[in-house]
Amino acid sequence: MDHVASSTPDARSVPVCYRHPDRESGVRCTRCERPICPECMVSASVGFQCPECVHGGGPAHPDTPAGAGAGRSMAAARPRTLAGGTMTADPRLFTKVLIGVNIALFLVQQAVGDSFTVRFAMIGQYPGVQGVADGQFYRLLTAMFLHGGITHLLFNMLSLWWIGGPLEAALGRARYLSLYFVSGLAGSALTYAVAPHTLSLGASGAIFGLFGATGVLMRRLNYNMRPLFALLVINLIITFTPGFNIAWEAHVGGLVAGVVTGYAMVHAPRRNRALVQYGTCALVLVAVAVLTLVRTTQLT
Repeated sequence: MDHVASSTPDARSVPVCYRHPDRESGVRCTRCERPICPECMVSASVGFQCPECVHGGGPAHPDTPAGAGAGRSMAAARPRTLAGGTMTADPRLFTKVLIGVNIALFLVQQAVGDSFTVRFAMIGQYPGVQGVADGQFYRLLTAMFLHGGITHLLFNMLSLWWIGGPLEAALGRARYLSLYFVSGLAGSALTYAVAPHTLSLGASGAIFGLFGATGVLMRRLNYNMRPLFALLVINLIITFTPGFNIAWEAHVGGLVAGVVTGYAMVHAPRRNRALVQYGTCALVLVAVAVLTLVRTTQLT
């Protein structure tokens, strides 16, 4: 008797291509999330899409109800990213904006001098300088956009372009920005909690958060994660090597927040996707606020 593969979930543990039911596949279309085989994969900015979605005929959302109103149908028909965000003409726009802001503020640092850097860098408590412990909580945010030199800036911006662009395309702009800022603030908060008497600055905390979320995304898409792990290990070795004078707290804090938030972004159930995604961001921010307030109470 010839064996005929079934596409029903209960019949087999491995999904099969929806266009070729006799072919198993662990890859899904990044738009409609239906399993597709290598023959059906069409390379996209992030991952692969099925032929129907590439040509505009695929389902925009698996849960779109039949008979929905015209306005609702038009909204549902908009192309969506893997995480549920709206696909845009320039999927790297906000990554470009973030890079531009970092470069612009670095130029301001060079023009104004150390007074500008000391005014907005991450300082918890230091003799003669008011810091976070004195109520200047904005430093948790502003420190993310300052850098200690041209090498520091270039390394971070290259990492942001390489990691941030594809991740923005996969998540969508709003989710990507939420991840970036949540990770950066988590890195600043851990730095404040562990080393409140040192000055720290840089986008590394946010970028390590993007690293963590990228790892979650690559695992979700069944990509080879060894290159990412190798790069991450190299960065962590540099982070903890004496003499580099790197705030490891920002890197670790951003990485943990990025993994947690990224997991929610990529694996949130479709029915309550936005609630789970942004709810997780809110919970991480609550943890940041609690950590900051507890440390402030200890220092004052």
